[in-house]
Amino acid sequence: MAKRDYVDPVYKAVRVACMKRDKNKCQMPECRSKKSTKKHVHHVETWSNSPSLRFEINNCVLLCKICHDSIKGKESFYAPLFHTIILEKLAS
Repeated sequence: MAKRDYVDPVYKAVRVACMKRDKNKCQMPECRSKKSTKKHVHHVETWSNSPSLRFEINNCVLLCKICHDSIKGKESFYAPLFHTIILEKLAS
């Protein structure tokens, strides 16, 4: 598995664009986290299984740490929800 380089300018640009698009808010429906909770850029199609989508903004969604931790191991279950959220953003 390729290790993420968080200082890579391309990866950083995708993360910043995701945060901007998602207005720095967790995109999990009914999230109750506080605004100050750390945010994570989640790859809908996983980093390890989808190398061609690693730097694709439309494969990323912003989640708070609590929500991100809660979906670990259940990524494929949540993928359709996150794809729908991203498609709605593209349509607006």
